[in-house]
Amino acid sequence: MATNLSIDTELLETALQTGGLKTKKDTVNLALKEFIQRRKSADILSLFGTVNYDSDYDYKELRRRGE
Repeated sequence: MATNLSIDTELLETALQTGGLKTKKDTVNLALKEFIQRRKSADILSLFGTVNYDSDYDYKELRRRGE
């Protein structure tokens, strides 16, 4: 799918040099992958501390049963 985008040329050139990739296409694809990965990681991190634990749960009792 061919797409015409208006991309900041200075930003793209800096990304090319920083990423060490040979083509603009590879650079943009890598940038998109990293963007998605960071957003997903941020979503996962936002879940920390949101789990409600059962105060009656005794993991030590379960270990004793397995002996």
